[in-house]
Amino acid sequence: MKSAIIVGCEGQDGRLLTDLLRGKGYRTLGLGRTSVRVSGLDWPRPVEITRPGEVEALVTALRPDEIYHLAAIHHSSEEEHALDLAAFRRMYEVNLFSLLNFLDAVRVGSPGSRLFFAASSHLFGTPENDVQDEETPLSPESIYAMTKADGLLACRLYRQRHGLFASTGILYTHESPLRDEKFLSMKIVRAALRIKTAEQHELVLGRLDARIDWGFAADYVDAMQRILAAPEGGEFVVATGASHTVGEFARVVFETLELDWRRHVSEDPALLTRATPVRIGDPRRLREATGWAPVTGFDAMIRTLLRSAGGAVPVR
Repeated sequence: MKSAIIVGCEGQDGRLLTDLLRGKGYRTLGLGRTSVRVSGLDWPRPVEITRPGEVEALVTALRPDEIYHLAAIHHSSEEEHALDLAAFRRMYEVNLFSLLNFLDAVRVGSPGSRLFFAASSHLFGTPENDVQDEETPLSPESIYAMTKADGLLACRLYRQRHGLFASTGILYTHESPLRDEKFLSMKIVRAALRIKTAEQHELVLGRLDARIDWGFAADYVDAMQRILAAPEGGEFVVATGASHTVGEFARVVFETLELDWRRHVSEDPALLTRATPVRIGDPRRLREATGWAPVTGFDAMIRTLLRSAGGAVPVR
């Protein structure tokens, strides 16, 4: 029976990954901000992931088969945040230095453990080409993106210098019913449901023509597990390879609810605090290495989000 540590078990991906691994018979230990969730492993106390000694003690004691580093502080594209030193420091502590703590703990105490790091398409910044792959230059344009680029490089360094199995998934936008309303997908879904019941009349979005490579989060955590089961570690784009506009997303949501989206949706670019470059991922390397392909398509993903959020509202 395999064992896994999930760092960042309280977020969307952490919850879905925990369910996936337990369904495959894994013993798991999930680390949240102040919690520990154990199934089949003996570890009773929380771990402060920014403290190297605590991380080393955990990894050395459990020697897990797999470690998934999903913990991160991040922001949505419509959420303003200050570029101050405190934010910079905290993001690096959680997003990068805690990863380094796990990488070094594996090096010292459990060299057989395989580690997955969840990076982001944001590390490509504003790429020259609409479609990106693992060879696209890193060009981060935010603190969050910088931490993800540095995490990828840290995994590469430990893989090359110390021979660790340390892989990075470059994750593109992926959704599930576990998203909260600060994310664009659920903002649209929940607003449409309120409009359906006349609790709201209008939805204002930043840019209707913005193009996004949208996937389903359950497919993406399956990719994470497959990446650690691959013959060799490396960097892998996790994406659908297709894009849809925000307007298309809104149209499918509203039409599924038998509403005319054009009567209710308007645009205000001033809502966006960051640029919205086109980022579409090429998952060819991942497919060739693991056989992975997304199972849930764009329309099916939206129907799933609506079913989960809609309660008694009928969904076609």
